[in-house]
Amino acid sequence: MRLRQVTIKLRFLAVFSLALCCFSFIIFTQVNTPAASLSPLPNSWPHPQVHPLPPTLTNWQDATDSGDYFDQVKPPNVGHLVWSNFPIKVYVEHPVNINRSGEWRAAVLGVVQEWGVYLPLEAVDNSEVADIRILRQAPPLRQGVLRSRSGEATYELYARRDGDKTVLSHRFSIYLNPNQVGKYIPATARHELGHALGIWGHSLMETDVLYFSQVRNPGSISARDVNTLKLVYQQPTRLGWEF
Repeated sequence: MRLRQVTIKLRFLAVFSLALCCFSFIIFTQVNTPAASLSPLPNSWPHPQVHPLPPTLTNWQDATDSGDYFDQVKPPNVGHLVWSNFPIKVYVEHPVNINRSGEWRAAVLGVVQEWGVYLPLEAVDNSEVADIRILRQAPPLRQGVLRSRSGEATYELYARRDGDKTVLSHRFSIYLNPNQVGKYIPATARHELGHALGIWGHSLMETDVLYFSQVRNPGSISARDVNTLKLVYQQPTRLGWEF
């Protein structure tokens, strides 16, 4: 698995611009590449501010005092990739012409429900209105990457109209490799959805969903995962704020 940030492109159209970044989940390997950055940021971009903590995270208490891996989260220049408009709409692709397509989709929807305990998520059937799209497709080819990747989460920035305001927003696409089978389907989806919900980094402990490499016996969302997610949502960001 690797952490990789792709060159950010800006083009001012009638609305705004696109910026693309990604996480790559590579089986049993880690590739380190220079991270692209956007510096300096345009003066018109929102000032970083903290959004109110969602009730689901406000109410979360870790009775085990398991700690976190927040120090491993490296947000881009726009700030932490948190959501502020709930519920977060998640589209899970309806695969066609494949065996057991229903089982694949059910497994991924189950993962959406798992993360939905900690952040308000809503499964939608229309990809056009989704904040996060989960697709049964091989991750796009990346220069210099020779190994097959299990999954990848990419995001783009755009300007969204909210009444009479224009706010900086983002949306994610998650690619799950069709070659994944059995327990590794939900494991990969669980990992990549964790990135899309805001954990832009990797854990160093195998028992965490956001561990940097695939493990033989993947587990469920850990208390450390949720502790880290809660800390992320307490940080300032430019996302969700008015230009």
